[in-house]
Amino acid sequence: MKSDPITLEIIQNALQAAADEMFAAMRKTAMSSIIYEVLDMGTGITDADGRLASSGAGIPAFVGVLDKSVKFILSKHDKIHPGDVFITNDPWHGGVTHLNDLVLAMPVFSEGKLIAWTANIAHNSDVGGMAPGSLSGEATEIFQEGLRLPAIKLINQGELDQSVMDIITTNSRMPDFLLGDVWAAIASVRIGANRLEGLAEKYGQETFSEAISSFMDFGEKTALAELAKLPQGTFELAEEQDDGRIYNVKVTISDDEFLVDLRDNPDQDPACTNASRDGVIVCAQMVFKSLTDPDTPANEGSFRPLKVLTREGTIFHAKEPAAIGFYFETEVRVYDLIWRCLAPHIPERLPAGNFSSICGTFIGGIHPDTGRQYTIIEPQIGGWGAWEGQDGNPCIFSGFHGETYNTPAEISEARNGLYVDRMALNTASGGAGEYTGGRGLILEYRIRTENGFVTAGYTRSRIKPWSLEGGEEGSGNFIEVIKPEGKETYSFVSGLSVTTDDVIRVITSSGAGYGDPKQRSRDAVREDVKNGLVSEQDAREIYALND
Repeated sequence: MKSDPITLEIIQNALQAAADEMFAAMRKTAMSSIIYEVLDMGTGITDADGRLASSGAGIPAFVGVLDKSVKFILSKHDKIHPGDVFITNDPWHGGVTHLNDLVLAMPVFSEGKLIAWTANIAHNSDVGGMAPGSLSGEATEIFQEGLRLPAIKLINQGELDQSVMDIITTNSRMPDFLLGDVWAAIASVRIGANRLEGLAEKYGQETFSEAISSFMDFGEKTALAELAKLPQGTFELAEEQDDGRIYNVKVTISDDEFLVDLRDNPDQDPACTNASRDGVIVCAQMVFKSLTDPDTPANEGSFRPLKVLTREGTIFHAKEPAAIGFYFETEVRVYDLIWRCLAPHIPERLPAGNFSSICGTFIGGIHPDTGRQYTIIEPQIGGWGAWEGQDGNPCIFSGFHGETYNTPAEISEARNGLYVDRMALNTASGGAGEYTGGRGLILEYRIRTENGFVTAGYTRSRIKPWSLEGGEEGSGNFIEVIKPEGKETYSFVSGLSVTTDDVIRVITSSGAGYGDPKQRSRDAVREDVKNGLVSEQDAREIYALND
């Protein structure tokens, strides 16, 4: 018997509330600032078969991870019991991203029947490997990047497998932080499971499952309705990257399908910038969701019209045991590649290019006050591109990283062995246009320890954010390491030694401009000069302001 729509709607909203509560629990109980301040995490609920039912807050790139993880767990394990909790981080065993991102998943039972899963994912500061922070640009295979957990049981029928936990913490340079973060993740999935058990008990298993299925069908219906409004045809783009390689994409849009073809791309990297096929699918899902139904929570039905083609052995579909630590810079390139391919055809939905990099910055060493290992992990903020009638937004995260936050200076200084000396807008030339790109960031960390290190991975450094309709490119992303003997500039650097009073200056790009700069409102140019965003020289030479 079909349930009434009001009841189904109540259950659907309760699922979303449960996912949000899981997120809040994890945020409040985690040990690492990358989780509780930056919010480099995500939560979600799947049905019994691992299909995404409801997504919580967190990084958009994590929304599409959890269902793939649960499906792998189901394919591997025949015996699944109430109270079990599984853990994985291996991209070839349900982990999707890289080894720092631990996925925990818990089955939900009602009257002995599996009805759903709760799951979460978060970046953990150190899971072993050849370098502190578990990320090194010198890694050539995944074995060098840390401990691999191939979808194994961490908790069996409510009882912790202490041996597994010991293996996890013993392989970390920051075991107390990792232990606290894992227990925060366990608390999160348990809270979610408790909420779902209560829903199933109140409304019945059949009604509970019907609500999930109807929500997925609604997601598909909404996606198809919006897909039909997009321009139809085949759109292609070839784009040079910072390292000289060419990335290619072909997007074919029809009434019932959004096809992304990424097969014609370079072979996988001998270094650490490879991505898994599942991770690349997530990138396509993010663009597709933003073009069809960005305002509602994602579920499995939201992505039914999407199809992604890859070729195994390429940088977008790497084969085991490829190194994958800096996967995020390749995946943000996929995200931006699809965006750029479609932007000229959907200008009302997609602005000009943004800084489009995670700008992952990893600084660590021995804390000068406590003597303990510290590793600060910071994705950075930058400028977004302009579009017709609107300047770009300054200093927000990339669309790939989404709803996250920078760590307050006071927290960084208190928890880590460094000072934050400066945080300001990057006013370097770039992003000019009738509508200007948003400004990027200048952020300076000053080292307090004698034996510190910095690792960074930035793209959109040589190849700048792309403009539209005669605007100018953005300014580019890079870091400067300032030592007594001089200044060095990097986009990718791994394990560079830094010492007391060395300064690491993060510089993120402005977004690109839209339209001819000479057509910009004279009053707007004068206001930009007044606010220090545009120099008087640029006002004359780029914007043709003569008064």
